[in-house]
Amino acid sequence: MFLVMFFLLMMVSLILMFISLGFLIFEKVIIIEFILFKLNSSMIIYMIMLDWVSLLFVSFILFISFLVILYSKEYIKMELNLIRFFYLMMMFILSMIMFIMSPNLISLLLGWDLLGLVSYCLVVYYQNMKSFNSSMITILFNRIGDISLVMMISWMINYGSWSMMVFMEKIYEENMQIMMSLLLLSSFSKSAQIPFSYWLPMAMAAPTPVSSLVHSSTLVTAGVYLLIRFSGCFNEKMFMIMFIMGLNTMFMSSLMANFEYDLKKIIALSTLSQLGVMISIMAMKMYNLVFFHLLMHGLFKALMFLCAGKIIHLLSYQDIRYMGGVVKFLPFTSSIFMISNLSLSGLPFLSGFYSKDLMLEFMSMNYLNMISYTVYYSSSMMTVMYSFRLFFFFFLQEKFLVLVKVQENFLMVVSMMLMVLMVIMGGSVFMWIIFKTPYFTCFSKFMKMNIYILIMMGSLISYEYWNIQLNYKLKIVKIHKLVMFIMKMFYMPVLLLSFNKILFKMGLLFLKMDMEWLEYMGSQMIYSKNYLLKFLQIYYLYNYKEFFMLSLMVMVLLFI
Repeated sequence: MFLVMFFLLMMVSLILMFISLGFLIFEKVIIIEFILFKLNSSMIIYMIMLDWVSLLFVSFILFISFLVILYSKEYIKMELNLIRFFYLMMMFILSMIMFIMSPNLISLLLGWDLLGLVSYCLVVYYQNMKSFNSSMITILFNRIGDISLVMMISWMINYGSWSMMVFMEKIYEENMQIMMSLLLLSSFSKSAQIPFSYWLPMAMAAPTPVSSLVHSSTLVTAGVYLLIRFSGCFNEKMFMIMFIMGLNTMFMSSLMANFEYDLKKIIALSTLSQLGVMISIMAMKMYNLVFFHLLMHGLFKALMFLCAGKIIHLLSYQDIRYMGGVVKFLPFTSSIFMISNLSLSGLPFLSGFYSKDLMLEFMSMNYLNMISYTVYYSSSMMTVMYSFRLFFFFFLQEKFLVLVKVQENFLMVVSMMLMVLMVIMGGSVFMWIIFKTPYFTCFSKFMKMNIYILIMMGSLISYEYWNIQLNYKLKIVKIHKLVMFIMKMFYMPVLLLSFNKILFKMGLLFLKMDMEWLEYMGSQMIYSKNYLLKFLQIYYLYNYKEFFMLSLMVMVLLFI
């Protein structure tokens, strides 16, 4: 069964990739509509849009999916609920395809909502308290984006259609910008931008194959893909919000990753940093470049999760301080992990270099202030720092505390080997495919060498910081407090949880009002005092003649 799924996904991925190239060359777009049912004057339509963007993205997702499924066959072979896990993975792939190919808000919401529900089931796969808490935080943050899309759908009833084409026609209306604000909110919640960044590191409680597929190349990039699809509808204020939030997210996550010791959380924070890069470049209206980096990032980040999952699977812990010398026991896995790490850093001529170098160059050519420029380059340098920090812990430190048999596994090695080929060659191949004409950049030789200077400076600073961590303990209270401040995401979770406490107290107050005071003073009080009404009714029936004579006398007196 698993081999059938593996070969099926592989063949469909290759076919869709060649079809997408044909759509790109001949500039073809196919839109298919299915009328589900009619409601008064509105038709509920399920739409499918086939163009080179959607087909190429789906082919990449299927390529990563069949490698992750091959990897998972060995990773969770001892699990009791193995079939359930693979069904959940297939449900997630199906929901992602539904989301990608939907230009209609109704059909888009089906895939969007299903993504959140299936990701909740995958995060809670390990039945323990940590998984329960992480999955609840994940689904609650994703509910914010779902509510925003539902509000957009209800507002679009005024226009009689939920199609993306209506957005393009009504772009200059004031109401349309309100809906674009809701769309921006939903994409920020799904892509874990500030202030919704807390859920992505918490979601690392899921199995590592889930993190490789869900939290690197599909779920978290859904918000970026949504912004690419509706990119022509945003005004300059929206782009400024994107740039500020993306820049802050990139800086915060890069800084936090340099103080983290959990291997999976470091990779999750690097994912968060790259999402911030995509959102900030989106604000500069480089949509093809963002899409190109989205594809390349999905490749090398999925490979990083696969390598990290194999190391964690064999060692049974995630703390990088006890992984020193792992290269001696897992040379192939460690080498592939460092290739993906160098691709993340932007080392020439790996896949990450072609997108990251272009993004840095375009950021340098834009008219930005010095603060934005400094924060952007500092974040890029910190990306190199935490990448080389992992290199030093894996290759140079001698601390290996596990007395188990550690060896390479065939299925895991095959899946990682196929993906590392794409990480090495994919950037140079797809750069010539996606960009019809070469991007023109013009600046000095020093500016052109900035990415190489960043790599060298980041590696040197990371080496010195690694030496300090090994030889000295942070006993100074102020430094310890600063480190805790950074590792707690600048106390953002504390602020969010305090806000949640206020909401819970308000909910308890409304519960007391509804179940106690309103019930007692309303219907329950009327029902309990019903005997008074019965008494008045009996009194009226037995004294009917007296009431009739009294009313007659009153009428006579009135007419005299």
